[in-house]
Amino acid sequence: MNLLERIRATARRTGMHDVGVADATPFLPGMIGVQQKAVAGLERAVVLATRLADPVLDDIVDHPTRLYYYHYRRVNVMLDQAALHVAALLMEDGFRALPVPSSQVLDWEKHLGMISHRHLAVAAGMGHRGRNNLLVHRRFGARVRLISILTDAPLPVGEPFKGDCGSCRACIAVCPGGHIKEDPADFDREGCARTLREMRNKYNIGQDICGVCVMACRALERKES
Repeated sequence: MNLLERIRATARRTGMHDVGVADATPFLPGMIGVQQKAVAGLERAVVLATRLADPVLDDIVDHPTRLYYYHYRRVNVMLDQAALHVAALLMEDGFRALPVPSSQVLDWEKHLGMISHRHLAVAAGMGHRGRNNLLVHRRFGARVRLISILTDAPLPVGEPFKGDCGSCRACIAVCPGGHIKEDPADFDREGCARTLREMRNKYNIGQDICGVCVMACRALERKES
C-alpha cells in the first residue's frame, strides 16, 4: 500500500469514516496558539471524519442534551487518538506531523481553535460549507466530527466538492438564536458563541455546544429521497 492507503487503513481501524487531504498552505498564516516556525513546511493537512450516532442527535429538539454532551466528549477523545495514530505513522516514515486538537478553543469570543478543521475538510473535497457554517459532508451531512494532522508528506490533495445546500433551509428554521442565514458568509459566529454560553448555563451542560443545526442536517437523506 502507498502512504495514503496506509493512512486510510489506520483511520478505519481507529473509528474514522472518511479521510481527505488538503493543501494547508493558505491556512497556516492564520493559525493561532502556535509559533509559525512550528508549522513551517507542513503544507498538507490530513483530515479525518467520524460519523456521529444518529440516535444521539435524534434525541435533540431545541437545545443540547446530556446524552449529546457525553457523546460529543467521547468522540473528541476518539478523534484525538486517531490523529495520534496517523501522526505516528507519518513520523515512522520520516515525515513531520502535527496532530491538531479536535476541540480546543483558543479564542472564546469568536469560538476559534488553532485551525479550522471544517475549512480544511472543504478544501480536501469532503463536502461543502453549509449555511450553518459547518462542513456538510457529501455522505453524512453535518453529522460528523473532524480532526486534522498537518504534515510535510507530499500527499495528493482532494478535488473540490461541487455541491451546496440547494433548497434546504432546515438549519435556519431550528437555530435557537437565529444566527444562520441564507448565505453561509453571513453566519453570525459571535452571536452563536453567545448562545452556546447561554445554553451551557441554562441547561447545565458543562460545555459550549448546541447540536441543533447538526441534528437538522440530513444531506444523505435528501439525496436519496
